[in-house]
Amino acid sequence: MKLNINTTTQPAKRVFFSKNMFSSYGTIIAGIGIILIFSLLSPASFATLDNFINITRQISFLVIIAIGATIVMSVNEFDLSIGAMASLGGVIAAKMAASGLPLILCLLVPIVTGLGIGFITGSIISKFKVLSFVTTLAMGTILGGFTFWFTGGSTIFENIPDSFKYIGTTNAAGIPLLSLIMLVLVFVFWFVMSQMSLGRRFYAIGGNEKASQVSGINIAMYKNIAFALSGMLAALTGALLASRLGSAHPTGGDGFFLNAYAAVFLGMTVIKSGVPNIMGTLFGAAIIGIMANGLTILEIPTFMQNVITGSIIIAALIIQKLGRDS
Repeated sequence: MKLNINTTTQPAKRVFFSKNMFSSYGTIIAGIGIILIFSLLSPASFATLDNFINITRQISFLVIIAIGATIVMSVNEFDLSIGAMASLGGVIAAKMAASGLPLILCLLVPIVTGLGIGFITGSIISKFKVLSFVTTLAMGTILGGFTFWFTGGSTIFENIPDSFKYIGTTNAAGIPLLSLIMLVLVFVFWFVMSQMSLGRRFYAIGGNEKASQVSGINIAMYKNIAFALSGMLAALTGALLASRLGSAHPTGGDGFFLNAYAAVFLGMTVIKSGVPNIMGTLFGAAIIGIMANGLTILEIPTFMQNVITGSIIIAALIIQKLGRDS
């Protein structure tokens, strides 16, 4: 009798263990596998210290904008306007730089603009109880139209001073300044989300909004703050991108939208399963950046990166589902 019990339960334990291992570490294993594959296919170009430093600069924009998406998702909402906000932030910064204004103002004005627009968006969503998915999609459309009018639909590149390009092109002790800014922001918002009451209340609202309201949390105020931070970080991303390129296009930030949420969803499969978190988002963005870098080195067509990014999101959702079911 004992022998029969052991033989019937042991396989079930192994299946459960393997599912649990896959849901917990599948993304990490996949990330390591991607690095190994590209290292084997192009060791001279990919597997170098200079290239990995370059990757940190490449993902800095994605990480910064994805931090904002992470914050909004922590309150169980979505901000689909982040791409349009990044475009607006970039053209504002470039326009001001071309007018000869100081670098600090070229960064500060987009940040304040993004903060204000994000707060307005959050206020509409919280006050009128409308879907954030639809509201932010509409807000992104408005911002896109305004940005096109503001620029006349053309790229801003004339009379951009070298001082404006300083942040985007300068290295400090061999490390790109953009990478250092990214790491500082990751640490700051990791601390806010994991160690401060603001972050804990964000997670409380995202976990159970009704219970949070009963406990005395001001739901509307904290959602407004979440959207304001998302708008601020998106506009900052656009301004930094303009500094890096020395120019700004009215649709320059649109490409960040899908990748930002791909990074967040990937991050939800590591560290804290099913929970948006800053360190997970950093890891997710790193995977996307490594893949984009490796595919570029291998001269894979750009459109294939979109196909792969969409596939990553689906795979991340499946991994999350496996984790919940196990």
